[in-house]
Amino acid sequence: MSLFSGRWGQPSLRAGVGILLVCSMGLSGCSQGTTSTALTTESVQQEAGHAKKELVLAVGTEPEGGFDPTTGWGQYGSPLFQSTLLKRDAKLQLVNDLATAHSISEDGLTWTVTIRDDVKFSDGELLTAEDVQFTFETAAKSGSVIDLTNMSEVQAPDASTVIFTLKSPQSTFISLLTTLGIVPEHAYGADYSEHPVGSGPYKLVQWDQGQQAIVEANDEYYGNKSMFQKLTFLYLDEDAAYAAAQAGTVDMAAIPAAFSKQEVNGMRLEAVKTVDNRGIMFPMQPAGAESGEGLPAGNDVTSDLAIRKAVNVVIDRNALVEGVLEGYGRPAYSVSDDLPWGNSEAVFTDASLHEAKQILAAGGWIDTDGDGVVEKNGVKAEFNLIYFAGDLTRQSLALAAADMVAQAGVQINVEGKSREETKKMAYSNAVLFGWGSHDPLETYNLYSSTHKGEGYYNVGLYSNPIVDSWMERALQATSEEEALPFWQRAEWDGTTGFSYQGDAPWAWLVNIDHLYLVKNGLNIGEQQIHPHGHGWPVTSNLEEWSWDERTN
Repeated sequence: MSLFSGRWGQPSLRAGVGILLVCSMGLSGCSQGTTSTALTTESVQQEAGHAKKELVLAVGTEPEGGFDPTTGWGQYGSPLFQSTLLKRDAKLQLVNDLATAHSISEDGLTWTVTIRDDVKFSDGELLTAEDVQFTFETAAKSGSVIDLTNMSEVQAPDASTVIFTLKSPQSTFISLLTTLGIVPEHAYGADYSEHPVGSGPYKLVQWDQGQQAIVEANDEYYGNKSMFQKLTFLYLDEDAAYAAAQAGTVDMAAIPAAFSKQEVNGMRLEAVKTVDNRGIMFPMQPAGAESGEGLPAGNDVTSDLAIRKAVNVVIDRNALVEGVLEGYGRPAYSVSDDLPWGNSEAVFTDASLHEAKQILAAGGWIDTDGDGVVEKNGVKAEFNLIYFAGDLTRQSLALAAADMVAQAGVQINVEGKSREETKKMAYSNAVLFGWGSHDPLETYNLYSSTHKGEGYYNVGLYSNPIVDSWMERALQATSEEEALPFWQRAEWDGTTGFSYQGDAPWAWLVNIDHLYLVKNGLNIGEQQIHPHGHGWPVTSNLEEWSWDERTN
Protein backbone atom coordinates (compact mmCIF):
# COMPACT_ATOMS: atom_id res chain seq x y z
CA MET A 1 0.00 0.00 0.00
CA SER A 2 1.28 3.45 -0.84
CA LEU A 3 1.72 5.64 2.20
CA PHE A 4 0.92 8.75 0.24
CA SER A 5 -2.38 7.90 -1.39
CA GLY A 6 -4.49 10.96 -2.08
CA ARG A 7 -7.16 9.73 0.32
CA TRP A 8 -5.27 10.49 3.49
CA GLY A 9 -2.21 12.56 2.64
CA GLN A 10 -1.91 15.84 4.53
CA PRO A 11 -3.42 18.91 2.83
CA SER A 12 -1.30 21.48 1.08
CA LEU A 13 -0.59 24.85 2.68
CA ARG A 14 -2.87 27.77 2.11
CA ALA A 15 -1.02 30.86 1.03
CA GLY A 16 -1.55 34.45 2.01
CA VAL A 17 -1.57 36.62 5.09
CA GLY A 18 -4.28 39.25 5.41
CA ILE A 19 -3.91 42.84 6.46
CA LEU A 20 -4.98 41.70 9.89
CA LEU A 21 -3.37 38.32 10.43
CA VAL A 22 -5.75 37.06 13.09
CA CYS A 23 -8.87 38.31 11.30
CA SER A 24 -7.82 36.91 7.94
CA MET A 25 -7.83 33.41 9.40
CA GLY A 26 -11.44 33.62 10.42
CA LEU A 27 -11.28 34.07 14.17
CA SER A 28 -14.44 35.33 15.78
CA GLY A 29 -14.95 38.87 16.93
CA CYS A 30 -12.72 40.47 14.33
CA SER A 31 -13.25 41.99 10.91
CA GLN A 32 -11.11 43.74 8.35
CA GLY A 33 -10.10 47.14 9.63
CA THR A 34 -10.19 46.19 13.32
CA THR A 35 -7.38 47.71 15.35
CA SER A 36 -7.42 45.60 18.53
CA THR A 37 -4.16 45.78 20.48
CA ALA A 38 -1.36 43.61 19.04
CA LEU A 39 -3.56 42.13 16.31
CA THR A 40 -2.31 43.96 13.23
CA THR A 41 0.77 42.69 11.46
CA GLU A 42 2.45 46.02 12.13
CA SER A 43 1.80 45.94 15.87
CA VAL A 44 2.88 42.32 16.19
CA GLN A 45 6.10 43.19 14.40
CA GLN A 46 6.63 45.99 16.90
CA GLU A 47 6.19 43.51 19.73
CA ALA A 48 8.64 41.09 18.10
CA GLY A 49 11.14 43.88 17.70
CA HIS A 50 11.64 43.87 21.49
CA ALA A 51 12.22 40.13 21.56
CA LYS A 52 15.00 40.41 24.16
CA LYS A 53 12.45 41.24 26.84
CA GLU A 54 9.18 40.57 25.03
CA LEU A 55 7.91 37.59 23.07
CA VAL A 56 4.94 36.98 20.79
CA LEU A 57 3.82 33.34 20.93
CA ALA A 58 1.25 31.22 19.12
CA VAL A 59 1.74 28.01 21.07
CA GLY A 60 -1.67 26.69 22.09
CA THR A 61 -5.40 27.00 22.19
CA GLU A 62 -7.39 29.39 24.32
CA PRO A 63 -8.68 27.80 27.54
CA GLU A 64 -12.45 27.51 27.15
CA GLY A 65 -13.07 28.01 30.86
CA GLY A 66 -10.54 30.77 31.41
CA PHE A 67 -7.66 30.75 33.88
CA ASP A 68 -9.17 29.26 37.02
CA PRO A 69 -7.16 26.28 38.32
CA THR A 70 -10.06 25.10 40.48
CA THR A 71 -12.02 24.28 37.32
CA GLY A 72 -9.19 22.78 35.27
CA TRP A 73 -6.75 25.47 34.09
CA GLY A 74 -3.19 24.11 34.18
CA GLN A 75 -4.06 20.41 34.23
CA TYR A 76 -2.21 19.78 30.93
CA GLY A 77 0.70 22.15 31.45
CA SER A 78 1.78 25.03 33.65
CA PRO A 79 -0.89 27.25 35.27
CA LEU A 80 1.56 30.14 34.61
CA PHE A 81 -0.31 32.70 36.72
CA GLN A 82 -0.52 30.49 39.81
CA SER A 83 1.96 28.44 41.82
CA THR A 84 1.55 24.80 42.79
CA LEU A 85 2.67 23.07 45.98
CA LEU A 86 5.00 20.77 44.05
CA LYS A 87 6.05 20.51 40.43
CA ARG A 88 7.92 18.15 38.13
CA ASP A 89 11.26 18.95 36.57
CA ALA A 90 12.42 18.11 33.05
CA LYS A 91 12.89 14.46 34.11
CA LEU A 92 9.41 14.43 35.72
CA GLN A 93 10.98 14.17 39.17
CA LEU A 94 9.14 15.86 42.05
CA VAL A 95 10.59 19.16 43.26
CA ASN A 96 9.25 21.82 45.63
CA ASP A 97 7.41 24.90 44.44
CA LEU A 98 5.39 26.53 47.23
CA ALA A 99 6.16 23.57 49.47
CA THR A 100 9.33 23.25 51.50
CA ALA A 101 8.53 19.70 52.62
CA HIS A 102 5.77 17.10 52.55
CA SER A 103 5.14 13.83 54.34
CA ILE A 104 2.61 10.99 54.24
CA SER A 105 1.41 8.99 57.22
CA GLU A 106 2.03 5.24 57.30
CA ASP A 107 -1.60 4.49 56.56
CA GLY A 108 -1.53 6.86 53.55
CA LEU A 109 -4.47 8.90 54.84
CA THR A 110 -2.75 12.04 56.14
CA TRP A 111 -0.63 14.25 53.91
CA THR A 112 1.18 17.14 55.58
CA VAL A 113 2.68 19.95 53.50
CA THR A 114 4.81 22.81 54.81
CA ILE A 115 4.86 25.90 52.60
CA ARG A 116 7.09 28.93 52.22
CA ASP A 117 6.33 31.97 54.37
CA ASP A 118 7.69 34.55 51.90
CA VAL A 119 5.29 34.16 48.98
CA LYS A 120 3.03 36.99 47.83
CA PHE A 121 0.27 37.07 45.26
CA SER A 122 0.64 39.48 42.36
CA ASP A 123 -1.51 42.01 44.25
CA GLY A 124 1.00 42.06 47.10
CA GLU A 125 -1.02 40.02 49.61
CA LEU A 126 0.75 37.22 51.46
CA LEU A 127 -0.04 33.62 50.44
CA THR A 128 -0.79 31.41 53.44
CA ALA A 129 -1.94 27.89 54.17
CA GLU A 130 -5.51 29.20 54.34
CA ASP A 131 -5.32 30.03 50.62
CA VAL A 132 -4.23 26.46 49.92
CA GLN A 133 -7.13 25.17 52.00
CA PHE A 134 -9.54 27.48 50.17
CA THR A 135 -8.22 26.37 46.77
CA PHE A 136 -8.66 22.65 47.41
CA GLU A 137 -12.08 23.11 49.00
CA THR A 138 -13.21 25.25 46.07
CA ALA A 139 -11.90 22.73 43.53
CA ALA A 140 -13.63 19.90 45.38
CA LYS A 141 -16.97 21.72 45.05
CA SER A 142 -16.50 22.70 41.41
CA GLY A 143 -17.60 19.40 39.87
CA SER A 144 -14.87 19.84 37.26
CA VAL A 145 -12.18 17.52 35.87
CA ILE A 146 -10.30 17.85 39.17
CA ASP A 147 -11.20 14.74 41.14
CA LEU A 148 -11.02 15.42 44.87
CA THR A 149 -13.80 13.02 45.86
CA ASN A 150 -11.35 11.04 47.99
CA MET A 151 -10.35 14.09 50.05
CA SER A 152 -12.17 14.05 53.38
CA GLU A 153 -10.95 17.45 54.52
CA VAL A 154 -8.10 19.94 54.28
CA GLN A 155 -6.95 22.02 57.24
CA ALA A 156 -4.59 24.94 57.83
CA PRO A 157 -3.53 24.72 61.51
CA ASP A 158 -1.09 27.59 60.99
CA ALA A 159 0.04 29.94 58.23
CA SER A 160 2.61 27.56 56.78
CA THR A 161 1.12 24.09 57.34
CA VAL A 162 -1.54 22.30 55.30
CA ILE A 163 -2.95 18.91 56.33
CA PHE A 164 -4.94 16.82 53.85
CA THR A 165 -7.01 13.92 55.15
CA LEU A 166 -8.07 11.29 52.63
CA LYS A 167 -10.91 8.79 52.89
CA SER A 168 -8.62 6.03 51.61
CA PRO A 169 -4.99 5.89 50.49
CA GLN A 170 -4.45 7.42 47.04
CA SER A 171 -1.04 7.29 45.39
CA THR A 172 -2.15 9.68 42.64
CA PHE A 173 -2.99 12.44 45.13
CA ILE A 174 0.56 13.66 44.63
CA SER A 175 -0.34 14.68 41.08
CA LEU A 176 -2.98 17.08 42.41
CA LEU A 177 -0.25 18.79 44.41
CA THR A 178 1.75 19.30 41.20
CA THR A 179 -1.06 20.62 38.98
CA LEU A 180 -3.61 22.51 41.09
CA GLY A 181 -2.61 26.17 41.10
CA ILE A 182 -3.27 28.06 44.34
CA VAL A 183 -5.80 30.90 44.21
CA PRO A 184 -6.21 33.74 46.75
CA GLU A 185 -9.22 33.53 49.02
CA HIS A 186 -9.36 37.32 49.33
CA ALA A 187 -9.43 37.91 45.55
CA TYR A 188 -11.50 34.97 44.35
CA GLY A 189 -14.90 35.71 42.87
CA ALA A 190 -17.27 34.90 40.03
CA ASP A 191 -15.01 36.58 37.47
CA TYR A 192 -11.74 35.05 38.67
CA SER A 193 -11.29 32.95 35.52
CA GLU A 194 -11.12 36.15 33.49
CA HIS A 195 -9.09 38.19 35.99
CA PRO A 196 -6.79 35.73 37.76
CA VAL A 197 -4.59 36.77 40.68
CA GLY A 198 -1.85 34.33 41.56
CA SER A 199 1.71 33.85 42.77
CA GLY A 200 3.09 32.40 39.54
CA PRO A 201 5.86 33.90 37.38
CA TYR A 202 3.46 35.96 35.25
CA LYS A 203 0.26 37.96 35.67
CA LEU A 204 -2.51 38.48 33.12
CA VAL A 205 -2.89 42.12 32.07
CA GLN A 206 -5.20 41.80 29.06
CA TRP A 207 -7.39 39.07 27.59
CA ASP A 208 -9.17 39.70 24.30
CA GLN A 209 -11.23 36.54 24.15
CA GLY A 210 -10.91 34.64 20.90
CA GLN A 211 -7.86 36.69 19.93
CA GLN A 212 -5.02 37.07 22.43
CA ALA A 213 -3.79 37.21 26.01
CA ILE A 214 -1.06 39.61 27.15
CA VAL A 215 0.91 38.77 30.30
CA GLU A 216 3.69 40.52 32.18
CA ALA A 217 6.25 39.31 34.68
CA ASN A 218 4.98 39.14 38.26
CA ASP A 219 7.29 41.36 40.29
CA GLU A 220 6.25 39.53 43.46
CA TYR A 221 7.34 36.13 42.13
CA TYR A 222 9.62 34.29 44.59
CA GLY A 223 11.24 31.82 42.18
CA ASN A 224 13.77 32.07 39.37
CA LYS A 225 12.51 34.80 37.09
CA SER A 226 12.36 34.67 33.33
CA MET A 227 14.32 37.25 31.37
CA PHE A 228 11.19 38.03 29.36
CA GLN A 229 9.06 40.78 30.87
CA LYS A 230 6.09 40.52 28.53
CA LEU A 231 4.47 37.70 26.58
CA THR A 232 1.68 38.03 24.02
CA PHE A 233 -0.18 34.79 23.32
CA LEU A 234 -2.03 34.83 20.01
CA TYR A 235 -4.88 32.35 19.61
CA LEU A 236 -4.32 31.20 16.05
CA ASP A 237 -5.34 28.04 14.26
CA GLU A 238 -2.61 25.92 12.70
CA ASP A 239 -2.67 27.65 9.33
CA ALA A 240 -2.62 31.11 10.88
CA ALA A 241 0.21 30.26 13.26
CA TYR A 242 2.31 29.01 10.38
CA ALA A 243 1.48 32.10 8.32
CA ALA A 244 2.47 34.31 11.26
CA ALA A 245 5.83 32.53 11.46
CA GLN A 246 6.36 33.04 7.74
CA ALA A 247 5.54 36.71 8.14
CA GLY A 248 7.99 37.06 11.02
CA THR A 249 5.34 38.34 13.42
CA VAL A 250 5.77 35.69 16.11
CA ASP A 251 8.78 34.41 18.01
CA MET A 252 7.33 30.93 18.35
CA ALA A 253 4.50 29.03 16.66
CA ALA A 254 3.04 25.57 17.26
CA ILE A 255 2.55 23.85 13.91
CA PRO A 256 1.24 20.49 12.67
CA ALA A 257 3.50 17.91 11.06
CA ALA A 258 2.11 18.80 7.64
CA PHE A 259 4.07 22.08 7.73
CA SER A 260 7.26 20.69 9.24
CA LYS A 261 9.23 20.26 6.00
CA GLN A 262 8.80 23.89 4.98
CA GLU A 263 11.71 26.10 6.00
CA VAL A 264 10.91 29.49 7.50
CA ASN A 265 13.53 32.19 7.30
CA GLY A 266 15.00 33.11 10.67
CA MET A 267 13.35 30.22 12.51
CA ARG A 268 14.21 26.63 13.39
CA LEU A 269 12.02 23.63 14.10
CA GLU A 270 11.96 22.23 17.65
CA ALA A 271 10.38 18.79 18.13
CA VAL A 272 9.39 17.85 21.68
CA LYS A 273 8.68 14.25 22.70
CA THR A 274 5.22 13.71 24.17
CA VAL A 275 2.70 11.27 25.52
CA ASP A 276 0.14 13.19 23.48
CA ASN A 277 -1.32 10.09 21.90
CA ARG A 278 -4.02 9.24 19.39
CA GLY A 279 -5.92 6.00 19.42
CA ILE A 280 -9.13 4.25 18.39
CA MET A 281 -11.61 3.64 21.21
CA PHE A 282 -13.89 0.64 20.60
CA PRO A 283 -17.46 0.23 21.95
CA MET A 284 -17.19 -2.93 24.03
CA GLN A 285 -20.83 -3.98 24.40
CA PRO A 286 -23.05 -5.62 21.76
CA ALA A 287 -25.59 -3.32 20.11
CA GLY A 288 -28.70 -2.62 22.13
CA ALA A 289 -27.00 -1.40 25.29
CA GLU A 290 -27.53 2.06 26.79
CA SER A 291 -25.22 4.63 28.31
CA GLY A 292 -25.87 6.00 31.76
CA GLU A 293 -27.53 8.95 30.04
CA GLY A 294 -29.84 6.69 28.04
CA LEU A 295 -27.96 7.12 24.75
CA PRO A 296 -27.66 4.17 22.34
CA ALA A 297 -24.57 2.11 23.18
CA GLY A 298 -22.80 -0.95 21.89
CA ASN A 299 -21.67 -2.26 18.53
CA ASP A 300 -21.94 -5.84 17.25
CA VAL A 301 -18.67 -5.58 15.32
CA THR A 302 -16.27 -3.79 17.71
CA SER A 303 -17.56 -5.80 20.68
CA ASP A 304 -15.91 -8.87 19.13
CA LEU A 305 -12.36 -9.40 20.46
CA ALA A 306 -11.14 -10.82 17.14
CA ILE A 307 -12.06 -7.57 15.36
CA ARG A 308 -10.26 -5.43 17.95
CA LYS A 309 -7.14 -7.57 17.89
CA ALA A 310 -7.06 -7.75 14.07
CA VAL A 311 -7.37 -3.97 13.79
CA ASN A 312 -4.54 -3.56 16.30
CA VAL A 313 -2.14 -5.92 14.60
CA VAL A 314 -2.69 -4.92 10.96
CA ILE A 315 -2.03 -1.20 11.49
CA ASP A 316 1.50 -0.14 10.58
CA ARG A 317 2.23 2.45 13.25
CA ASN A 318 5.66 3.29 11.88
CA ALA A 319 4.05 4.06 8.54
CA LEU A 320 1.61 6.41 10.28
CA VAL A 321 4.50 8.21 11.94
CA GLU A 322 6.35 8.62 8.66
CA GLY A 323 3.40 9.23 6.35
CA VAL A 324 1.08 11.36 8.49
CA LEU A 325 3.42 12.85 11.08
CA GLU A 326 6.36 13.37 8.70
CA GLY A 327 8.51 11.33 11.10
CA TYR A 328 7.73 13.54 14.12
CA GLY A 329 6.34 11.05 16.59
CA ARG A 330 6.55 7.41 17.58
CA PRO A 331 4.24 4.39 17.62
CA ALA A 332 1.78 4.16 20.53
CA TYR A 333 0.77 0.95 22.25
CA SER A 334 -0.83 2.38 25.39
CA VAL A 335 -1.96 5.64 26.96
CA SER A 336 1.30 5.85 28.92
CA ASP A 337 4.19 4.84 26.66
CA ASP A 338 7.61 5.61 28.20
CA LEU A 339 6.09 6.73 31.50
CA PRO A 340 7.00 4.89 34.73
CA TRP A 341 3.59 3.25 35.13
CA GLY A 342 3.50 1.94 31.56
CA ASN A 343 4.18 -1.76 30.90
CA SER A 344 6.84 -2.41 28.26
CA GLU A 345 5.52 -5.97 27.88
CA ALA A 346 2.41 -4.52 26.25
CA VAL A 347 4.38 -3.49 23.16
CA PHE A 348 3.80 -5.89 20.28
CA THR A 349 4.87 -6.46 16.69
CA ASP A 350 2.31 -4.81 14.44
CA ALA A 351 1.68 -4.46 10.71
CA SER A 352 1.09 -8.17 10.09
CA LEU A 353 -1.66 -8.70 7.52
CA HIS A 354 -1.21 -12.46 7.73
CA GLU A 355 -1.67 -12.49 11.51
CA ALA A 356 -4.71 -10.20 11.28
CA LYS A 357 -6.40 -12.55 8.82
CA GLN A 358 -5.60 -15.52 11.04
CA ILE A 359 -7.13 -13.79 14.07
CA LEU A 360 -10.30 -12.98 12.13
CA ALA A 361 -10.64 -16.48 10.71
CA ALA A 362 -10.13 -18.06 14.14
CA GLY A 363 -12.83 -15.75 15.47
CA GLY A 364 -15.30 -16.88 12.80
CA TRP A 365 -15.00 -13.86 10.51
CA ILE A 366 -14.93 -15.12 6.88
CA ASP A 367 -15.51 -13.41 3.52
CA THR A 368 -18.30 -15.67 2.34
CA ASP A 369 -19.56 -13.58 -0.60
CA GLY A 370 -16.22 -12.45 -2.03
CA ASP A 371 -16.81 -8.70 -1.60
CA GLY A 372 -13.59 -8.23 0.37
CA VAL A 373 -15.34 -7.70 3.73
CA VAL A 374 -15.43 -10.56 6.24
CA GLU A 375 -18.64 -11.41 8.05
CA LYS A 376 -19.84 -13.51 10.96
CA ASN A 377 -23.37 -14.79 11.58
CA GLY A 378 -24.63 -12.53 8.82
CA VAL A 379 -22.98 -9.39 10.26
CA LYS A 380 -20.47 -7.57 8.05
CA ALA A 381 -17.19 -6.44 9.66
CA GLU A 382 -18.02 -2.78 9.15
CA PHE A 383 -18.12 0.11 11.61
CA ASN A 384 -17.82 3.90 11.76
CA LEU A 385 -14.75 5.74 13.04
CA ILE A 386 -15.50 9.27 14.27
CA TYR A 387 -12.96 12.07 14.59
CA PHE A 388 -13.38 15.71 15.61
CA ALA A 389 -14.17 17.63 12.44
CA GLY A 390 -11.51 20.20 11.57
CA ASP A 391 -8.63 18.24 13.12
CA LEU A 392 -6.54 17.48 10.05
CA THR A 393 -4.09 15.19 11.82
CA ARG A 394 -6.84 13.04 13.30
CA GLN A 395 -8.57 12.92 9.94
CA SER A 396 -5.40 11.74 8.22
CA LEU A 397 -4.70 9.13 10.90
CA ALA A 398 -8.26 7.82 10.69
CA LEU A 399 -8.21 7.55 6.90
CA ALA A 400 -4.79 5.90 6.89
CA ALA A 401 -5.79 3.37 9.53
CA ALA A 402 -8.97 2.58 7.57
CA ASP A 403 -6.92 1.89 4.44
CA MET A 404 -4.65 -0.48 6.34
CA VAL A 405 -7.48 -2.32 8.09
CA ALA A 406 -9.39 -2.77 4.81
CA GLN A 407 -6.67 -5.13 3.60
CA ALA A 408 -7.67 -7.57 6.36
CA GLY A 409 -11.32 -7.46 5.29
CA VAL A 410 -12.64 -4.96 7.86
CA GLN A 411 -14.38 -1.86 6.51
CA ILE A 412 -14.07 1.36 8.51
CA ASN A 413 -16.17 4.36 7.49
CA VAL A 414 -14.43 7.57 8.58
CA GLU A 415 -16.61 10.54 9.56
CA GLY A 416 -15.80 13.97 10.98
CA LYS A 417 -18.26 15.19 13.61
CA SER A 418 -18.52 18.07 16.06
CA ARG A 419 -17.60 17.44 19.67
CA GLU A 420 -21.25 17.59 20.64
CA GLU A 421 -22.21 15.00 18.01
CA THR A 422 -19.22 12.83 18.91
CA LYS A 423 -20.18 12.71 22.58
CA LYS A 424 -23.61 11.34 21.65
CA MET A 425 -22.28 8.84 19.09
CA ALA A 426 -19.24 7.62 21.03
CA TYR A 427 -21.09 4.90 22.93
CA SER A 428 -21.96 3.04 19.73
CA ASN A 429 -19.21 4.08 17.29
CA ALA A 430 -15.43 3.88 17.37
CA VAL A 431 -13.79 7.26 18.02
CA LEU A 432 -10.28 8.54 17.35
CA PHE A 433 -9.47 10.20 20.66
CA GLY A 434 -6.37 11.88 22.04
CA TRP A 435 -5.09 11.62 25.60
CA GLY A 436 -1.80 11.76 27.50
CA SER A 437 -1.03 12.92 31.03
CA HIS A 438 1.71 13.01 33.66
CA ASP A 439 -0.86 11.54 36.06
CA PRO A 440 -1.60 7.78 36.09
CA LEU A 441 -5.12 8.64 37.27
CA GLU A 442 -5.89 9.16 33.58
CA THR A 443 -5.28 5.44 33.06
CA TYR A 444 -7.79 4.70 35.80
CA ASN A 445 -10.36 7.06 34.31
CA LEU A 446 -10.06 5.52 30.85
CA TYR A 447 -10.30 1.87 31.87
CA SER A 448 -12.10 1.71 35.21
CA SER A 449 -15.64 0.34 35.25
CA THR A 450 -16.51 2.94 37.89
CA HIS A 451 -15.91 5.77 35.38
CA LYS A 452 -17.88 4.38 32.45
CA GLY A 453 -19.29 7.21 30.39
CA GLU A 454 -18.11 10.11 32.56
CA GLY A 455 -17.44 12.89 30.07
CA TYR A 456 -15.15 11.35 27.46
CA TYR A 457 -13.82 8.77 29.94
CA ASN A 458 -14.47 5.12 29.08
CA VAL A 459 -17.31 5.80 26.66
CA GLY A 460 -16.62 2.33 25.24
CA LEU A 461 -18.05 1.01 28.56
CA TYR A 462 -15.08 -1.29 29.13
CA SER A 463 -15.20 -3.41 32.27
CA ASN A 464 -12.82 -6.06 33.62
CA PRO A 465 -12.97 -6.89 37.37
CA ILE A 466 -9.34 -8.04 37.43
CA VAL A 467 -8.15 -4.81 35.80
CA ASP A 468 -10.28 -2.86 38.28
CA SER A 469 -8.67 -4.77 41.14
CA TRP A 470 -5.12 -4.03 40.00
CA MET A 471 -5.91 -0.34 39.55
CA GLU A 472 -7.58 -0.10 42.95
CA ARG A 473 -4.41 -1.54 44.50
CA ALA A 474 -2.38 1.04 42.59
CA LEU A 475 -4.57 3.86 43.91
CA GLN A 476 -4.44 2.59 47.48
CA ALA A 477 -0.66 2.40 47.53
CA THR A 478 0.96 4.97 49.80
CA SER A 479 3.47 6.19 47.22
CA GLU A 480 3.93 6.50 43.47
CA GLU A 481 6.74 3.96 43.55
CA GLU A 482 4.69 1.37 45.42
CA ALA A 483 1.84 1.81 42.91
CA LEU A 484 3.87 1.24 39.74
CA PRO A 485 3.73 -2.57 39.51
CA PHE A 486 -0.04 -2.53 40.03
CA TRP A 487 -0.58 -0.07 37.18
CA GLN A 488 1.62 -2.26 35.00
CA ARG A 489 -0.30 -5.43 35.88
CA ALA A 490 -3.59 -3.72 35.07
CA GLU A 491 -2.22 -3.24 31.58
CA TRP A 492 -1.04 -6.84 31.30
CA ASP A 493 -0.51 -9.34 34.11
CA GLY A 494 0.35 -12.29 31.89
CA THR A 495 -3.27 -13.45 31.66
CA THR A 496 -5.47 -10.40 31.19
CA GLY A 497 -5.36 -6.61 31.08
CA PHE A 498 -6.38 -3.60 29.03
CA SER A 499 -3.49 -4.03 26.58
CA TYR A 500 -3.63 -5.55 23.10
CA GLN A 501 -2.61 -8.91 24.59
CA GLY A 502 -5.66 -8.74 26.85
CA ASP A 503 -9.03 -7.15 26.08
CA ALA A 504 -7.78 -4.62 23.50
CA PRO A 505 -10.46 -1.96 24.17
CA TRP A 506 -8.29 0.51 22.23
CA ALA A 507 -6.04 0.46 19.20
CA TRP A 508 -3.45 3.06 20.13
CA LEU A 509 -1.78 4.54 17.05
CA VAL A 510 0.85 7.21 17.60
CA ASN A 511 2.40 9.62 20.07
CA ILE A 512 2.64 12.99 18.37
CA ASP A 513 5.71 15.18 18.75
CA HIS A 514 4.82 18.77 19.58
CA LEU A 515 6.39 20.90 16.87
CA TYR A 516 7.35 24.54 17.27
CA LEU A 517 8.90 27.02 14.91
CA VAL A 518 11.25 29.00 17.15
CA LYS A 519 12.96 32.23 16.19
CA ASN A 520 16.73 31.93 15.98
CA GLY A 521 18.17 33.32 19.20
CA LEU A 522 15.40 32.02 21.45
CA ASN A 523 16.41 29.11 23.68
CA ILE A 524 13.45 27.24 25.25
CA GLY A 525 15.52 25.11 27.66
CA GLU A 526 15.11 21.42 28.42
CA GLN A 527 11.50 20.45 27.91
CA GLN A 528 9.60 17.77 29.80
CA ILE A 529 8.01 14.98 27.86
CA HIS A 530 4.82 16.89 27.05
CA PRO A 531 1.31 15.80 28.05
CA HIS A 532 -1.71 16.19 25.79
CA GLY A 533 -1.74 19.48 23.90
CA HIS A 534 -4.49 21.25 25.85
CA GLY A 535 -2.97 24.14 27.76
CA TRP A 536 0.51 25.49 27.09
CA PRO A 537 2.92 22.73 28.25
CA VAL A 538 5.88 24.34 26.47
CA THR A 539 5.73 27.23 28.96
CA SER A 540 6.29 25.05 32.04
CA ASN A 541 9.99 26.04 32.15
CA LEU A 542 9.75 29.70 31.14
CA GLU A 543 12.36 30.64 33.74
CA GLU A 544 14.91 28.72 31.64
CA TRP A 545 14.15 30.51 28.38
CA SER A 546 16.81 32.90 27.15
CA TRP A 547 17.77 35.04 24.20
CA ASP A 548 21.15 34.87 22.49
CA GLU A 549 21.82 37.89 20.28
CA ARG A 550 24.61 36.05 18.47
CA THR A 551 22.20 33.57 16.89
CA ASN A 552 19.49 36.05 16.04
